[in-house]
Amino acid sequence: MAQKPSIPKGTRDFTAEEMARRNYIFDTIRQVFNLYGYRQIETPAMENLSTLMGKYGEEGDKLLFKVLNSGDFLRAADPKLIEEGNTARLAAQICEKGLRYDLTVPFARFVVQHRNELQFPFRRFQIQPVWRADRPQKGRYREFYQCDADVIGSDSLLNEVELLQMIDEVFHRLGIRIAIKLNNRKVLAGIAELIGEPDKLIDITVAIDKIEKIGIDKVNEELAEKGLSQNAISALRPILEINGTLDERLQQLATLLDSSETGSLGVEELRKVCDTTASLGIRAAIDLDVSLARGLNYYTGTIIEVKALDVEIGSITGGGRYDNLTGIFGLPGVSGVGISFGADRIYDVLNTLGLYPDSAAASTKVMFANFGDKEAEASLSLIKELRQAGISAELYPDQAKLKKQFAYADALAIPFVAIIGENELNQKQLTLKNMNSGEQTPVAFGDIVSKLNELL
Repeated sequence: MAQKPSIPKGTRDFTAEEMARRNYIFDTIRQVFNLYGYRQIETPAMENLSTLMGKYGEEGDKLLFKVLNSGDFLRAADPKLIEEGNTARLAAQICEKGLRYDLTVPFARFVVQHRNELQFPFRRFQIQPVWRADRPQKGRYREFYQCDADVIGSDSLLNEVELLQMIDEVFHRLGIRIAIKLNNRKVLAGIAELIGEPDKLIDITVAIDKIEKIGIDKVNEELAEKGLSQNAISALRPILEINGTLDERLQQLATLLDSSETGSLGVEELRKVCDTTASLGIRAAIDLDVSLARGLNYYTGTIIEVKALDVEIGSITGGGRYDNLTGIFGLPGVSGVGISFGADRIYDVLNTLGLYPDSAAASTKVMFANFGDKEAEASLSLIKELRQAGISAELYPDQAKLKKQFAYADALAIPFVAIIGENELNQKQLTLKNMNSGEQTPVAFGDIVSKLNELL
């Protein structure tokens, strides 16, 4: 017996109906990106591993999907490494390429490679899949889409403000209530200084970024394992637990980090972003989260994360500022900031809340029933006219029983069926059936476009 076909864990097939819903998300995000003057680019699914490795921290590097070299990939491998089972060093010898982990690092590579063709500041958006060798779970997949918008070549915090406005606009259009969480990498560096562990910044950020998942006690255990003193861990806890309004917490943070030049600068940047955004009046709630690190080493300033308020799921959008990501590719001193919408998690949120509009479900607006060759020929002529008017239409291809044709239209949520039998053909009119109400209306051939425009 043939083996039942399957797909890799953490990946999914999407039906036509599901794709219509996903395209609703992509189209909504794309419209907002275009509204704000961002220009679309694409980069390859595969990048050289030298482009990807070392950009996401130790944890991120472990989640990179590596692609075996073509042909006899073991030819260049050290037999001793195979014998020892040294997979890390062996992978470096037999894999030169990897699937992209995100869109930001490939974008930085793109900017450096095409710098003479670009006008700075360069505002780009990108909607493509990425891959991570992560453990699949609810809302987390190994293959998923990111919808990114970045501005590179500008230090201005007005870019952060604009990105927050874009986030607010996208989720307002989708009908999802959100909270936008903010932090700043300089604040995290200031905290590391304050507790006497400036050299442990990476260990601190990786650990505290997990507070929501594993809780403060487990985070403290992880910090102790990384070599932080008990005094440092005790000093960190009250900083992570500051409370009050946004203004009150910013003031508390400013007071705590007063002795740190870096930390104070981070608080000032946060305050400017929050105050300017508030003055422009966005609908989403903005919150300060000093544990927010997002686990990506390339962030240097503002850090952004978005949570859905009505569904228990991870981050649905994230981003931040990176001051020298292009420097690793030979173009130092170019600052950028960007956001990434997690389309797959947004898809799950919309499904859970049932927020899709009816227009996202059906593509065909009217199906013409098939009664025979002459009737089909007349139907095709009218279908051409409808399509030219921007109304999606199709002809049932086979001369089947009418009940079967109606069942097909009903299954695909096609709102209208046009019936042209022998009598209708002689009178040059059709019967238009509303599949929701069952109402049937005679319509002259010449009036079909105007009638459907009126009904749709």
